[in-house]
Amino acid sequence: MPNVVSIYSGGGGIDCGFRNAGYDICLSTDNWGIACNTLEKNGGSKRVVCDDIRNIDYKKELGAVGLEKDDVDVLAGGPPCPAYSKSRFYLKDKKRALEDENSFTLYEYFRALEEIRPRVFFFENVFGFVYKPHKAAFDLLKSKTEELDYNITYKVVNTAMYGVPQTRERFICVGIRKDLGIKFEFPEETHYDPNNAKVTEEEKVRKSPWVTCGDVLSDLDVDLPEDKEMEAGSKHKDLLKEIPPGDNYLYFTKERGYPEPKFKWRSRYWSFLLKLSPERPSWTIQASFSNNMGPFHWKNRFLRISEIKRIQTFDDEYEFCGDFKDQWRQVGNAVPVKMVELIADAITKQVFEKEA
Repeated sequence: MPNVVSIYSGGGGIDCGFRNAGYDICLSTDNWGIACNTLEKNGGSKRVVCDDIRNIDYKKELGAVGLEKDDVDVLAGGPPCPAYSKSRFYLKDKKRALEDENSFTLYEYFRALEEIRPRVFFFENVFGFVYKPHKAAFDLLKSKTEELDYNITYKVVNTAMYGVPQTRERFICVGIRKDLGIKFEFPEETHYDPNNAKVTEEEKVRKSPWVTCGDVLSDLDVDLPEDKEMEAGSKHKDLLKEIPPGDNYLYFTKERGYPEPKFKWRSRYWSFLLKLSPERPSWTIQASFSNNMGPFHWKNRFLRISEIKRIQTFDDEYEFCGDFKDQWRQVGNAVPVKMVELIADAITKQVFEKEA
C-alpha cells in the first residue's frame, strides 16, 4: 500500500479518505490535542504527533515507525483556511492571505513537500483560495510547486457533484513529481443537480441526482428526549419555525414578498437562520457551532453530531473526542471523506497502478 504523511490532520477527514482508498497513513500531525486524541482513538495512523507544525522533524518521526522520507508516496493536508475564507471578507479588522499571522502554515506545507519529496501531493483549502484578493497565496502555490518540479492540476469542486450530501465547494490541488511524466486528471462528476434545467438527458442517464439530506438522515430522523434542549435560532426561535425547509432569513425580506419585512436584503451572513431541506443536499457544515447560524434541521433544532458526520460522509463508527462544540469543530473543519476517497482512487489508478 502507498504510504501517506498527513499534516494539518484535524479530526481525520483526509486520513479517512485515503485509508478507505487503500493507503497506509504512516504519520499524522496536528497541534490541537483533542483532534490528536480523535486520531489516536480511531487508530488509523501508525504515528500521531501533536505539536506545532514548525517543530515537526519528518526524518525523526518517520524513523519512529521504521520509515525514511524516501518511503513516503503521498503528502496530504489542508493548511488552516480562515485567512482565505468567505467570512474573512466580512471581518474588516482581520488580514487576509499571506498577510495573516498564520500564513506560516502555507509555507510549512511547502517545507514538508521539499523535505519529503513524495511522488504525489494532495492540497486542499476553501474555494476562496483562488479569489483575486488571495492571489499572492495562489501564486505562491504555483511557483513553489514549479520550483520543486511538480506538475499540478487544481479545481474548485462542488462535493455534491461527487455524491456527497453537501453543496460544499473546496479548492483541491494534486501535484505529481515531474520525473513520473504524469499530469493528474480529476475524476468525472458522478451526480447532477436535478433542479438545473441545463442538465442534458444524456447526463441524467450517465449520472445520478444529488444525494439529499433526506437520503442520508431519514433513519436518524426520530425524536429524542434531548432534542428539547436543542431548539435552534437563539432569540429568533419563533421566526425559524416560520421559515420553510431550504430557506433562510431572506424569507422575511421585502424582496421576497414578506408583508411586514423583518430583515433588510442581504443584511446578514448567508447562513443566518438557514434551515435544511430533506429534498436537497446540505449547505456547508461550518466549523463554528452557532445558536443562530445554520444549517439547522428542518425540525428547527440543531443538528446532532451523528447527522453532521453523515453529511460529511464519515463512517457512523468513527468517534470524535471532546465536548459537543469540539466534535462539531472537527467535523466541520474536515474535508468530506467520500470526496477525498474519490481523489485518492484516481491517484491510485493514474500513478501507482501504472508503476506496478
